[in-house]
Amino acid sequence: MADRLDQPRSTRRTIIPRPRREEDAAGRLSESIARFLGTPTFIIWLTIFCVAWIAWNSWGPEGLRFDKASQGFTALTLMLSLQASYAAPLILLAQNRQTDRDRVQYEQDRQRAERNLADTEFLAREMASLRIALSEVATRDFVRSELRNLMEEMREDRDEPDDEAERDS
Repeated sequence: MADRLDQPRSTRRTIIPRPRREEDAAGRLSESIARFLGTPTFIIWLTIFCVAWIAWNSWGPEGLRFDKASQGFTALTLMLSLQASYAAPLILLAQNRQTDRDRVQYEQDRQRAERNLADTEFLAREMASLRIALSEVATRDFVRSELRNLMEEMREDRDEPDDEAERDS
């Protein structure tokens, strides 16, 4: 990541420079491990490992066995306990990160829903105002009827002077 420009550089010099690491690298690593621990591939490989361990230490050459079956495969038990003791916190860390992402997503969804509601209310008000405005606007039928009335009045006015001229003569 680039140096921040809004903060001064550190004036302290060291002989051995500190390695720069990404702030979220540990979280991403723990999530990838937790994802792998939850896959069938991991279960299959762990099962193969345990079966091979038990088979070797049960039926392998006597001098090359390193975990006695008579002692209950103590080393295997310790290894599996160690694996579980690391897996549990990694899974919890991954769940916490997912919870944080979900919280951000829920907040964004809530804000989006509020904007949609505000937009819908605005559009409803606009449609209501348009309906009110349209009720005051002359419709096509109304204009036609008014034009017909005017034309009839003009005909009557035009016909009336002819009638008066005939009466006068």
